[in-house]
Amino acid sequence: MELTREQEGIIHSFQRNELTEYLIYKKLAAHTKSQENSQVLSQIAEDEQRHAIIWGKYLKKQATPNMFKVKLFYWIFKLFGITFAIKLMERGEENAQDSYSTIDNIPEAATIQKEENIHEKALIDMIDEEHLKYMGSIVLGLNDALVELTGVLAGLTLALRDPKLIALTGAVTGIAAALSMAASEYLSTKSEETDKHAGKASIYTGIAYIFTVIALVSPFLVFSDIYFSLAQTFIAAVLIVAAFNYYISIVKEVNFKRRFLEMIGICFGVGALSFLIGYILRIFFGVDA
Repeated sequence: MELTREQEGIIHSFQRNELTEYLIYKKLAAHTKSQENSQVLSQIAEDEQRHAIIWGKYLKKQATPNMFKVKLFYWIFKLFGITFAIKLMERGEENAQDSYSTIDNIPEAATIQKEENIHEKALIDMIDEEHLKYMGSIVLGLNDALVELTGVLAGLTLALRDPKLIALTGAVTGIAAALSMAASEYLSTKSEETDKHAGKASIYTGIAYIFTVIALVSPFLVFSDIYFSLAQTFIAAVLIVAAFNYYISIVKEVNFKRRFLEMIGICFGVGALSFLIGYILRIFFGVDA
């Protein structure tokens, strides 16, 4: 079959991607503890290898895998889990779908595209990660800590005026709230008909809450200027919201922008209101500036 230079370039790119993903899935399968997940990943790896062989039939010069990408996604897997790594990789390949229309004269192209769109997605959805079942508990801990602590720290900034005292009060409040929230999540999960373990749900909630408390309180322990510290606290809140919602948008395939703006709006709205309340109380009780 005679191919144009553009078509050869597209097929070369496809084969390189297939070979790269074959090595990634094979590596992930070898380092996954769950036997079921390992089998799913191995199946996807076999499909990618088969696709690479098909594309190779039309190339004079065979492509080579991107070893940097293989190493990168291995570490993403180690840090953030299988689902995030795979869906992030597959999202990066979505832009290549339009290229299939330019090689529609190749008989196998339509079959490979269908497998990429349907079969592979079905296999990916079979992957089961424990922590994803408790995502609601993690969201609860993060959301509550962000809303409560940004508000508390904003109010304390004007009410107390001492960075160390603000940090101490915020930390005590945050840790107490984390324990209370974890206990509430335990009782709530236990009362529901769910396959989630109540103890694990409470731990996920508590850890998420305490992590957020540490991130938000830390600026007041580092900087002496209370307003600069408060600004850093809000920056930390934005970064936490952005990072978490990006993770959720990948693994759950939901809209990042909407969730991000919603959480930021709530956090900053509560923080601004608390700051105003602190200012009013300071004047009412006659606390010196």
